Amino acid sequence: MGLTISSLLTRLFGKKQMRILMVGLDAAGKTTILYKLKLGEIVTTIPTIGFNVETVEYKNICFTVWDVGGQDKIRPLWRHYFQNTQGLIFVVDSNDRDRINEAEKELQNMVSSLLVLHENLFNLFITVAGR
Repeated sequence: MGLTISSLLTRLFGKKQMRILMVGLDAAGKTTILYKLKLGEIVTTIPTIGFNVETVEYKNICFTVWDVGGQDKIRPLWRHYFQNTQGLIFVVDSNDRDRINEAEKELQNMVSSLLVLHENLFNLFITVAGR
């Protein structure tokens, strides 16, 4: 009975759509996380030049996840992806101790940009994910 009602509600109201932006330094594991969420398994990846976009469904939510490259030349472009984003995941490779300070600096820069550019931070979820 519960499954029937759930199916009916999904058909009536559809799935909730959410746009998620995933950023972090290069080689932090963003693309690996994206495809683990999408496919349920670890896949071999290459450095992301530009971005990858995938949809991931969980319960009654359809997430559109934008995995944006983390090379130093690409980082200033992250702010162009903020618009219409409901969630932000900042990925840090916690095993790469040499780059923790760099990751912290980039996270601070990103939050500063968000404060200037994002019209309503109350609707934005920010998560820092350590790998």
